[in-house]
This record gives sequence, structure tokens and C-alpha cells, in this order.
Amino acid sequence: MTASQAISGDPTLDQTSSVGVRAIVHRTHGSTHGPITRLVSPSDLGEFLKPFVFLDLNSFSPGVGSEGFAIHPHSGIATLTFVMTGSLRYEDTTGKAGVLPAGGVEWMRSGNGVWHIGAPVGDVQMSGFQLWVALPPSVENARAESLYLAPSDVPHAGPARVLLGSYGKAHSPIQAPPGMNYLAVSLKDGERWRYAPPAGHNVAWLAVSAGGVDVNGMVGTGELAVFEESEQAIDFVAHGDTSFVLGSAVKHPHDLVMGYYSVHTSKAALAQGEAEIQRIGAELRRDKRIG
Repeated sequence: MTASQAISGDPTLDQTSSVGVRAIVHRTHGSTHGPITRLVSPSDLGEFLKPFVFLDLNSFSPGVGSEGFAIHPHSGIATLTFVMTGSLRYEDTTGKAGVLPAGGVEWMRSGNGVWHIGAPVGDVQMSGFQLWVALPPSVENARAESLYLAPSDVPHAGPARVLLGSYGKAHSPIQAPPGMNYLAVSLKDGERWRYAPPAGHNVAWLAVSAGGVDVNGMVGTGELAVFEESEQAIDFVAHGDTSFVLGSAVKHPHDLVMGYYSVHTSKAALAQGEAEIQRIGAELRRDKRIG
């Protein structure tokens, strides 16, 4: 393999050549409350990682916390839930409902406002990541849309499942805003892998759900690491069988204007989204779906 091949981003190759080291500038294990570990919030690391403004690592044991996430609203963002183990029951006010098995993906573009619910089902531990993506002004108050992908609908490239964006020849069917990738990566013990971000992707981070990975420093299970802003490639070496999610993006250039469940780019856009949330909420109360 030539040096140019090693740097090309071909996901099928063991890319071990190095063109420098991309430094880790922040680490966190987040804060854990019951089955939920919050790794990123809009008011803290979300400012540095935007458009990625929120990340939870969830782990619901059978019979414990089985209520999952009660029905709640969002506006101005898209949420992506990636189910790693177990199954997740979903329902939303766009009219969709069903069950996602392990490997499935829920994409909810809340836009101007939506309510949804997610709860573990079955007798297997349900674990997964939930990500919030800040939306640009063109769609932050658009009509809500949802998409649910079965595991077979999530494309693979090398060790990576492409949850958003593209990698190698694999392209996610989710119509997310341009300029972002979100991958779920699995490496065997000792396996090496290189991720070369697309041009303009100067934001990058990873969060480990199992094992550990050396990326110019060890990142262990349950830990999130933020890389310095650059377009430099990142080299990975797995310590044990390792699974992690990785995000890279062109930095979101807008302010984060926050409500309780919402993130917008302006106070006017937030007010519009919150008004729609209240309107939907009134319908849900009328139908006795919420108290």
C-alpha cells in the first residue's frame, strides 16, 4: 500500500500511515443519573461541537427504568437515536409508531415542533446513544419529519456503520443537513483504523461504549473525547474489542438559543417553535395522551 493510498480514506484498508497527531483537547465521562449518562449538553460542550449539541449514552436494564422516555417535545433540532442492544418502542406526533431492534436508527427532525416517546421493550438490556443536531435556519422551523431505519437499512463501510452523512462509498439514506458525518465503529482488539474527515470538517469527537481506543491517548468505556479543531486525520488503535461513535462536521456558524427541549438560531425562531409545541401539547391533553 502506498502512502497516498493510506491517506486516501479508503475504509476497506488498514490505514496505518501517519501525517501528524491530532490532539485531544477535552475529555469527559459526563454525569450519570440512573440509566442515562449525559456526555454533551447545548450549554457546555455543545458550544464547541455544534452542530452536535447533545449526546446521551443510555442503558436500560429489563424491568428497571422500563418507562424509558415519557412523551416530550422538541423544536429546532433533529434527534438521532442509535440502538446498540435490545429494542426500542417509538411513537411520534407525525403519526409513526413501531419497534426498533438493535442496530436500528430513529431520525426525528423536529423542525417547528414535535412530540415523541421512546421506551425499551423485551427482556434484553436496551442501550444506545441519543444525539441532538442543531438545524440551520432553512429547516429549524420546517415541518417535522421522522424516519426509522431497520439495521439492514444502515449502510456499512469497512468497520463503520454510516448513521449520518457518508463514508467511503456508503451514504446514509437520512436527509440530514450537509456537512456532517456520524459513524458507529466497531474494531477488534489491536485493529488499526484511520478516519480522514471530508474537507471543511474541522469539528470531531468520539464516545466509547465498549472497550478502549488509543487516539494519541487512551479513551475508555463511557468516555467522550473532543479533538482540536482541524481537518487532520485521526488514527485509532483498539484495546480490546471496541465500539464507539464518531462525529465530524463543518462547524455550525449560528448561535445556540435554547429552550428546555429545543435549540434554535434566534429568539424569534425559538418562540415560533415553542408556540407550535404548545399547540400540539394542547391537542395531546384534549385527547388525554398527556396530563
